[in-house]
Amino acid sequence: MADEEEIILSELTTEELVLQMHDDLYDGLKEEITEGTNILLERGWQPYQVLTEALVEGMRIVGEDFRDGILFVPEVLLSANAMKAGMNILRPLLAETGAPKQGKMVIGTVKGDIHDIGKNLVGMMMEGAGFDVIDLGINNPVENYLEALEEHQPDLLGMSALLTTTMPYMKVVIDTMVEKGIRDDYTVLVGGAPLNEEFGAAIGADAYCRDAAVAVETAKDYMARKHNQRESA
Repeated sequence: MADEEEIILSELTTEELVLQMHDDLYDGLKEEITEGTNILLERGWQPYQVLTEALVEGMRIVGEDFRDGILFVPEVLLSANAMKAGMNILRPLLAETGAPKQGKMVIGTVKGDIHDIGKNLVGMMMEGAGFDVIDLGINNPVENYLEALEEHQPDLLGMSALLTTTMPYMKVVIDTMVEKGIRDDYTVLVGGAPLNEEFGAAIGADAYCRDAAVAVETAKDYMARKHNQRESA
């Protein structure tokens, strides 16, 4: 006997479908997100509307519950992977339509450190919030960061470290940016389990982000300030 509870996405009204997608993102259901994304596009939604109202809004709810300790890293990774499935469909369409972006971020784990779960989570959550993310991966010497900043001209630079021994390398990167006279061109966010706000301030970062949800909120705040400065200039 068929499960009476089974939801047929194509039979939902558009409003119900969007709410269902929020639930499916929360539950990390990749195939359902792919299907829902395609249905909304077929119904004439613009890619940017699908991104903001169905995916970004769903990830915002995930991010809040992650911040409040209701969801944990494994669950958020599932949600982020489901989000990615939707993004894979939307990304080429968004590129064609020139949809507005929140901003651009270069992110990477510092030299000597091969931990990337936290970094990956931040990258996926940032992408889910509408940022372009260039992920440099792990074990990045200062040259990698400088090349990426020059090539991609991002708004934000994110550095991650999970080992106390690699934390000081963040200062090496920031000091080098100061020497080259480019430090003030970028907002630098740092994160990782052994870090804290005092450390972030001591090395000259703009902000320490204790988790991915905070990183997204912080990035949005900085971008809003940047836009306000431009408008009042």
